[in-house]
Amino acid sequence: MPKSIYSGGSFELEEKKSRFIAHIEPITTEDEATNFIQTMKKQYYDARHNCYAFVIGDNSEIVRSSDDGEPSGTAGRPILEVLTAEGVTNAVCVVTRYFGGTLLGTGGLVRAYQGATKGALNNSVIIEKKEGIKFSVSCDYTDVGKLQYHFSSKDIRVLSSDYGACVSFNIVVESDSFEAIKKDLTELTSGRALIKIIEKCMFADADKDVLVYPKD
Repeated sequence: MPKSIYSGGSFELEEKKSRFIAHIEPITTEDEATNFIQTMKKQYYDARHNCYAFVIGDNSEIVRSSDDGEPSGTAGRPILEVLTAEGVTNAVCVVTRYFGGTLLGTGGLVRAYQGATKGALNNSVIIEKKEGIKFSVSCDYTDVGKLQYHFSSKDIRVLSSDYGACVSFNIVVESDSFEAIKKDLTELTSGRALIKIIEKCMFADADKDVLVYPKD
């Protein structure tokens, strides 16, 4: 599955007194990309160049880039190549350049625009969606401790928990590991845990959060 941006980042580098300021933002439509580009152009209205690239769609259905006055192929395409090399989609990157008075040459420009983009990517939170199964585990209080320890030791993602007459955990796991995890939980509780599939879904890890999406 392609990667996408959960939260965008920025980065600035200087090359021979020229400043290159990169900003990356998550998007889902071309209008959102255009709006972000315009926002950056307004913010850096006094810069000589605001070059950009964006990729939209799980299969990169929409791809655009612009050199914005830089020599052809020295800005927009290098920015785009960094995004595609990382496998990122649904993202836009704008790199603003303040000219420092010294010409960098074709190679220098390409390296600077790519370096700024890579820095902004490193400062972004990138997520990768996976096919998953969301399910509930209901148990008596006598089994709670064992289950919680098992979830923690096996890095099983607990979305929520409810403590009532019994205890219920909502969990998401990768689809191909569901049956093995179900077997482990059943054995751990000697068959007392009630396991029920809620839905098939897509999910992604983002820092300490787990994001769950409907399956298309």
